[in-house]
Amino acid sequence: MPNVSGRPLKRFSLFRKIAIGSWTSVGDPSVYGSLEVDMEAALAYLKAYREATGKRLTVTHLVAKAMGQVLYDHPDANALLRWNRIFLRDEVVVFMQVAMQDEASGKADLSGLTIRNPHQKSLGEILEEVEDKARRVRERRDPSLERTRGIFKYLPHMVLNDFLKLVAFLSYDLNLDLSWAGMPKDPFGAVMITNIGSLGLDEAYVPLIPYSRVPLFLALGAVREVPKVRDGVICARRTMKIYATFDHRFLDGVQAAAMSRTLRDWLEAPEVHFGAISA
Repeated sequence: MPNVSGRPLKRFSLFRKIAIGSWTSVGDPSVYGSLEVDMEAALAYLKAYREATGKRLTVTHLVAKAMGQVLYDHPDANALLRWNRIFLRDEVVVFMQVAMQDEASGKADLSGLTIRNPHQKSLGEILEEVEDKARRVRERRDPSLERTRGIFKYLPHMVLNDFLKLVAFLSYDLNLDLSWAGMPKDPFGAVMITNIGSLGLDEAYVPLIPYSRVPLFLALGAVREVPKVRDGVICARRTMKIYATFDHRFLDGVQAAAMSRTLRDWLEAPEVHFGAISA
């Protein structure tokens, strides 16, 4: 008589397979926190941008550019660990998750793309780059990503943990470029952004992923209308919560608070920071 009755899952997405190989036991430096942002000005800015340009700018694009500036202003967060020493990155790289479908299981899957130095790019440039890369990811036309997916697709389950540890060791500790072997160069950057609100979720904290060596994860919740007090009067305001998970080896509460203020300032005063809208 088994302790727990069950049966093995036969078909699951590639993302699930990689996730299984990522963790072995609990024991990580995760710190969790959330930030509520008033989105009235940001939503008005997005609407005006779409009307002026005909292009679908989203909250995720705004956060990607704002986080580029946050990491530039706070270089201690734009870093990675190598041999237990913190190395500051020369580039600001932001990772954005992309929803797609796994062809093997037919289930929803997750992939992603990176934007390099978004703080130096306009919103229009970021929008076009994201659309182009996301299209290539969904249409399976990203060569490096497809090579990586091919490797993991046929990798035996018993070696997943050791394989991911080895790849992380070679890529980050030894600092080797493994693009020749089908592994993208610096594929994750220093912050990962996922829009859980677009999936119908209000709240979620993303776990640190050991092999990615990313110290900061942001999950963008759905925009909700909530009661707020302004000038002593209760009124309805549209707000969004941002759920953060960060590596305590890199950041502490003081640094996280300063970074949160910068992000809030950008989203609550978009014309000041993102610039005026032109057709």
